[in-house]
Amino acid sequence: MSKAFVKESELEEELPPAAQAEPAGAKNYISPAGYARLKAELKIAETQAKDLQIGQVASIDTRNGLVAGTVIRIDPSVQNGTRTVDVSLDGALPQGAVPDLSVDGTIELQRLADALFVGRPAFGQEQATVQLFKVQASGEATRVQVQLGVSSVNTVEVLSGLTVGDQVVLSDMSAWDNFDRVRLQ
Repeated sequence: MSKAFVKESELEEELPPAAQAEPAGAKNYISPAGYARLKAELKIAETQAKDLQIGQVASIDTRNGLVAGTVIRIDPSVQNGTRTVDVSLDGALPQGAVPDLSVDGTIELQRLADALFVGRPAFGQEQATVQLFKVQASGEATRVQVQLGVSSVNTVEVLSGLTVGDQVVLSDMSAWDNFDRVRLQ
């Protein structure tokens, strides 16, 4: 599953169209019936926003619970290296969900059936072949060639070179480029 993950976003009031125009002198206007609906406003790094689309499924973590949502708007402009994405909240709000609450959000970009994946290595782009150190039972790690598929912010699909249960070193091992085997301590 590919995801875009954001931090430090917030919930905002989503007003019905009749209440969106502010009367003169009013700061915030909520219809007389008191109707106000919250939406999540997520700030996505511009490098991660290329695959976003209206209608994608999202999950919003209010730190008091998770709420399902749907992407309803993607700001076409970039500000401070991020794009703003509005997510309508489809489920019941957890207790304490109020406007301007900091939230975390995950947007599902694509769902892969039966995919093998690992944490994203220090050096490795999607659709590339990389060399990783695979941990052996002896405490050593041996260099293996791994074909990567699609990636998310935190994980990358493995197309070949690893099997379920394999452990690999994801940190920068460039200092050991001249070695095919290293001892881990």
